[in-house]
Amino acid sequence: VESPASDEVPLHEKPEDANEGCVGVSSDDAGKAASCAGCPNQKLCASGEAKKPDPAVADVKDRLKDVKRKILVLSGKGGVGKSTVSAQLSFGFAARSMDAGLLDVDICGPSVPRMLGLLGQDVHQSREGWSPVYVDDKLAVMSIGFMLPNEDDAIIWRGPRKNGLIKQFLTDVNWGSLEALVVDTPPGTSDEHLSIVTYLQDSDIDGAVIVTTPQEVSLMDVRKEINFCKKVNLKVIGVIENMSGFICPSCGHEESIFAPSTGGAEAMCKKMDVPFLGRIPLDGKVARAGDSGMPLAQLDPNSKVAQAIDTVNKQDLAADRQLTPTGDRGAVGSRVRVNPGVEARASVASNTARVEQ
Repeated sequence: VESPASDEVPLHEKPEDANEGCVGVSSDDAGKAASCAGCPNQKLCASGEAKKPDPAVADVKDRLKDVKRKILVLSGKGGVGKSTVSAQLSFGFAARSMDAGLLDVDICGPSVPRMLGLLGQDVHQSREGWSPVYVDDKLAVMSIGFMLPNEDDAIIWRGPRKNGLIKQFLTDVNWGSLEALVVDTPPGTSDEHLSIVTYLQDSDIDGAVIVTTPQEVSLMDVRKEINFCKKVNLKVIGVIENMSGFICPSCGHEESIFAPSTGGAEAMCKKMDVPFLGRIPLDGKVARAGDSGMPLAQLDPNSKVAQAIDTVNKQDLAADRQLTPTGDRGAVGSRVRVNPGVEARASVASNTARVEQ
């Protein structure tokens, strides 16, 4: 009897370091199939231990029980503006008097601290856990960028260490009550994405906003991201086409810098049956807003870019559940730091932070 094809097994059924052709931890053949030979998880799967739920999933559910809305920002392609969209969506939620949070799980390229105007800030610890950094009383932020001794330090970690920090962000950060939590992710469909989806599987994820640029080189990777969402049963809230045409500020002429040679994001969405949320034009104000850590609506509220972001916020909230007021965020305690090459570990009992190799 042949084992089922690898792509027929749900991704959450496969251990991170599973062999190619993994039959899944819930299969009757787990640990016994020919494809299991030499897999480091073979004994666990054969004994049935591997199919037991990760206790961190329940911990995450409990920690985020007062977070009403959880949105992942994804893209298969790098450099398309995920962090920009994440930052501006978060600013937009906060501008609506919603208590919002932004979690940066791009471990190797954490740009959120700069885009939120929070460079040089520290993460603190209290009895309730790690306290996020606040832009104002409506917007909380967490990123590894706050934990580096030097903002230019490289994070040179393999998958398991990155996954460990993502778990800490989800289980140790005291977000309190939020009406929206936006999660900014790195490009691709790899370890970080599997980790965040796995840990949030029982926490009622609202879905993913996917960012692309108009040209086919970007769309070909974004299609993979959409298929990833389908495989892990993650709802696609919609796709944003970023850098969609440049409008000359002098004459008003619009030029397609990234030409949509295959119809752009809207045509792709129709073909793949996912919602199209809209277009964000290419504008120098976006770069200035990111570098200065400002909301576009504050920099130029009447610009087409600010209006496009506001439209995305409105569409994203259109089908939202009823939101309720939020509560206490907890006290601030000792600072938490992490050095490149080590994982952060916080001791609640001693109210101090330490790092371990």
